[in-house]
Amino acid sequence: MNLDCYLFTSQGGRSCNQDSIGKAETDEGGVFVVADGLGGHLHGEQAAQCVVDTLLNAAHTPPAKDLLSWLNGAIDRANANILELQAEHNCNMKSTVAALAISGTAAVWANVGDSRLYYLHSRKIERITEDHSVAYRKYKDGEISRAEIGTDEDQASLLRALGNRERGKPDSYRLEYPLAEGDGFLLCSDGLWEYVLDEEILVEYLKAGSAREWGEHLLLRAMERIRPGNDNLSLITVLIPSCTTGGSK
Repeated sequence: MNLDCYLFTSQGGRSCNQDSIGKAETDEGGVFVVADGLGGHLHGEQAAQCVVDTLLNAAHTPPAKDLLSWLNGAIDRANANILELQAEHNCNMKSTVAALAISGTAAVWANVGDSRLYYLHSRKIERITEDHSVAYRKYKDGEISRAEIGTDEDQASLLRALGNRERGKPDSYRLEYPLAEGDGFLLCSDGLWEYVLDEEILVEYLKAGSAREWGEHLLLRAMERIRPGNDNLSLITVLIPSCTTGGSK
């Protein structure tokens, strides 16, 4: 399947880019990954690149049976690889991850930390991953609004990250029905989603004629709002082509 996708990453206002993104195309679909190295830890960019490399390398050995188990296993290997790098470099490098795997009309995804995945279907945002952060927990507890997560003082305080033996497990999800023509996925780091509202993500998806157009319009919205010294920002947009069965966008 030839998926329509667009990838973008930028160091923003920082001195280096600790985000890493990538895709691996397969005969049946593909694997897409966004990872964000933790800025407060040495070698954050190396941790993020390790995550992407591990998952994309795993894409060349497709699962014999269960796609979700395969994805969870690949993320577990990425966590183990970062732990090995920590020992090698005597540092505490860590990374978030949001990952999507598509095979035919099946889709699974997973996340650790505050990199997000949005799934859009039937003209609405169907699902969004939940951040593993103190700010997101405050939102769930009703202390702040969803729009305030990105500006909350605890937004950077993560409850889970890869590179942690006890708190590196992903939340994962299996789509319970076949992908349909026009379904969309957005994977992004917090450097993007903190500047773009969920409603705006939907509006730009509905207007877009391609994954590139959707992604570029989201970037334009973010660029109008970013502050000096803004974080690295990355996104991947994916649209399902007409070769799948089901409805339309």
